[in-house]
Amino acid sequence: MGWKAIARSETGTSHISQGIPCQDYGRCRIFKDDVIVGAVADGAGSAKYADVGSKLAVETTVKYLSRISEYLQKRKHCWEIFYQALSEAEAKKLFTKTAKKVINDLCNQAEKEDDPVSDLACTLLVFVATPHWLAAMQIGDGFIVLRCKNSEEYQLLFQPDKGEFANETTFITSENALQEMQVKVSSGEQEFICASTDGLEKVAIRFQDWKPFSPFFKPFEEYLELTQNPEEDAEYLTNFLNSERLNARTDDDKTLLLCRWERE
Repeated sequence: MGWKAIARSETGTSHISQGIPCQDYGRCRIFKDDVIVGAVADGAGSAKYADVGSKLAVETTVKYLSRISEYLQKRKHCWEIFYQALSEAEAKKLFTKTAKKVINDLCNQAEKEDDPVSDLACTLLVFVATPHWLAAMQIGDGFIVLRCKNSEEYQLLFQPDKGEFANETTFITSENALQEMQVKVSSGEQEFICASTDGLEKVAIRFQDWKPFSPFFKPFEEYLELTQNPEEDAEYLTNFLNSERLNARTDDDKTLLLCRWERE
């Protein structure tokens, strides 16, 4: 019983043809008491060091939230720690602190290299989940999709932030990043979580009603169910992200962070 999880990013064909490195980054970490933290980021196409910014944002997030079990233990009586979901106010406070830490680290990196912090601009999507609830935040586009126990339907947690113009979104380095940050808490047992950057939006989400496209997600659940250790058996996911069929639909960098809760 526990979480199975894997995160992979692959370079889009447009970046390969231009000799640009992958500007996506994703990572997850499982802690004691069955708590999982995940984050994905997509560096801005206009940012000079987008790849550096996205990796730093994700690594800072996972490191900062590595004390999440300790944080939860301070909230309530011990028996409530992992069963009772965070309130939205608690989640917003936690993610605001996380985002501020990320912004601070990005600013320090930019100052060290004598660059503007906009050169490290990226989106950021983060979640914290136990077997009993999930709390998440999103700055910018990309998506987090869930499927709860006893439900066949997938749920899009946030509508991607697309701004007023094409290819526009909010970045963690934007002046209004904290104001535009979306936060949500989902109670109940989450059996499947998928976080991704915007490179996969057009194949995974129906834009007309902002509903997840079930046939996209179901094979990944089956993959996690059948794979004992996804991190050691990543060929299926890597092959999908580099497939000609997918690259015919999107030329952007692609990231998938997949998690599945398994009971005995």
